[in-house]
Amino acid sequence: MPFMVSPGINVSELDLTASTQQVSVSDAAFAGPFQWGPALVPITIGSEDELVKTFGKPDDTIASYWFCAQSFLAYSNLLHVVRAVGNAALNATTTAKAITGNVVVTSGNSTVVNASASFSNAGLKVGQRIVLANSTANVVFTVASLPANTSELVVTPTPSATMDECSVTAYGVLISNEESYENSLSGLTGHGAWAAKYPGELGNSLRVSVCPSANAFAKAATGTQIALEAGNTSVAGIGTKFDEELGVGDFIVVGGTKHKVATITSNTALVLATAPAANATPQNGAFSYRWEFADLFDRAPGTSPFATAREASGDELHVVVVDAGGKFTGVAGTVLERFPFLSKASDGKNSNGETSYYKDAISNQSKYVYWLSHPGTVTTNWGSEAQGLAFGGDIIATRSTLYGGVSGNAGVSDGELQIAYDEFKNGDQIDISLVICGPVNATVASYIIQNICETRADCVAFVSPTRTSVVNNPGSEVSSLTTFRNSLPSSSYALLDSGWKYQYDKYNDKFRWVPLCGDTAGLAARTDTVSDPWFSPAGFSRGNIKNVVKLAWNPKQLDRDEIYKLGINPVVSFPGQGVVLYGDKTLLNRPSAFDRINVRRLFIILEKTIARLSRSQLFEFNDEFTRSMFRNAVEPFLRDVQARRGLVDYRVICDDTNNTAEVIAQNRFVGDIFVKPSLSINYIQLNFVAVRSGVSFQEVTGA
Repeated sequence: MPFMVSPGINVSELDLTASTQQVSVSDAAFAGPFQWGPALVPITIGSEDELVKTFGKPDDTIASYWFCAQSFLAYSNLLHVVRAVGNAALNATTTAKAITGNVVVTSGNSTVVNASASFSNAGLKVGQRIVLANSTANVVFTVASLPANTSELVVTPTPSATMDECSVTAYGVLISNEESYENSLSGLTGHGAWAAKYPGELGNSLRVSVCPSANAFAKAATGTQIALEAGNTSVAGIGTKFDEELGVGDFIVVGGTKHKVATITSNTALVLATAPAANATPQNGAFSYRWEFADLFDRAPGTSPFATAREASGDELHVVVVDAGGKFTGVAGTVLERFPFLSKASDGKNSNGETSYYKDAISNQSKYVYWLSHPGTVTTNWGSEAQGLAFGGDIIATRSTLYGGVSGNAGVSDGELQIAYDEFKNGDQIDISLVICGPVNATVASYIIQNICETRADCVAFVSPTRTSVVNNPGSEVSSLTTFRNSLPSSSYALLDSGWKYQYDKYNDKFRWVPLCGDTAGLAARTDTVSDPWFSPAGFSRGNIKNVVKLAWNPKQLDRDEIYKLGINPVVSFPGQGVVLYGDKTLLNRPSAFDRINVRRLFIILEKTIARLSRSQLFEFNDEFTRSMFRNAVEPFLRDVQARRGLVDYRVICDDTNNTAEVIAQNRFVGDIFVKPSLSINYIQLNFVAVRSGVSFQEVTGA
């Protein structure tokens, strides 16, 4: 009790309820390129549907990565995914940013643009969309390559005409994730009003429409419409301002009937998307305009209650995000998101007290776009606090189409994959037990084993050989697998399987070759659910692999004997019994209990659990009381593991024999934990003995 100066009563309590806590045993980690989604940040995915919504569907470039993740999710719902991006990756933007220097384009000149001495291509990327323009032409090209000579640029397609003194502008900017956006927003000027939320070609399918005023929402038209004939899409006007008051996609309303505008030729001529019917052809009369998305909102934007209370006006606007190209939904023009009654005021609040400032609301809530700058031309006071201000707004909605998105998937390097896996390095930040390597080479696999799993010492890497080792490599599979295995380190923190599977891709209606490491990691996760981590994930009870049309290589017994000696675990198709993981060795190449995956995972669970428990001993006194508390917490946990068949026996020593005066003087605390792990059966010997009918079994067996 504390020292008391005068008489009194002090009440205190002592917590002796310390016990072990559950740790992650089934959480898996995976990194690879995808079409969409945040990059270089772990995202928790719980299902295949969630994988599609977050990272997009598979294509030919990323299918082997994508289906690794999908394969694991067929067994478990605990997958942390990091999207890797190549050097060429870009988010689509609404405006092309100017690049210093003018260039000369020569017709048919092997697609080489000769740049002036002041021009440098250092800011450009392969695959980026650029615009070359002079006083007579405006041509779009794609960067094909970046020569070492920074005064040259190779583009595609081949220029068909010579153009002198062209300015250069480039669409696209790299915003990897939300943190990247927040850190670099001030440097994103010049790219227009909006950027796609994530890198990739999918961003080129987006269009953003902003209705900034009541006049942009619906208004009476200037002038008179004089011709709207049945079966004719052309419309003429007198004194009209089609160019100034109307946008493509908006509606003209004649006699109560709406007609969508396809093209605006001039202030007095436009073309409708569809011809009017015979019963809807009024002539020579007044008409009105209506924003194309007006029907999605209850009313036109005006002044919010928040602004009214501060004697401000005109702060409201509506925002719509559209799948203009149909790449997200499959139907061009589908509305993806709508944001009603947002505010132009930086301090705007809605009725719930949440921010309604459109910049923050869009960037925080939209799944498709980030705000970069104010759209339109009449943006008076936008981004200011509301007090006493009148906010401006164009009389026509702004429409921003995004261009220049590049996934960069085809060029993802070993280093970029390693950078993505580095997001899993810190065990204090993210708790994982299984790491899926995907279709990587030995360089990346070795990096994951040594720099992620062995460094953390609490997770196991699941590795498959390269595709060329087993796909279309008849007769050479064993030698190729041997070469691949010998290029990997000796480690008890890795499991190597024997191949790839053929799987149906329902998103593209075709079959794909997929490495089995997603499945073997999935088997480990499913074993945690149906049994415990210290049970082997192999065999007919827990080792059945899903979604297999056929194996790239189905090893025979002699092949299995050869590769199993090397620590390669065969995956075998047995007629009538399915495809089975038929081994449970780690890549440790010396005799040890840790050359089995179940023993390695047993010790990971024991070490993680008891290490977390031990945190409660930090800064306590190293005396018998503290040591007794430690033993009383650890021993019941080990007893439970033993009862669940994980241990044969155990012993915990934490007393003055290993916490000597010298140890205590060094501010240290020592607990020695001895365990005898349970071992899985790998070999079965069945002896059948024929005995004559006149001989008793007791005579033969001696018992």
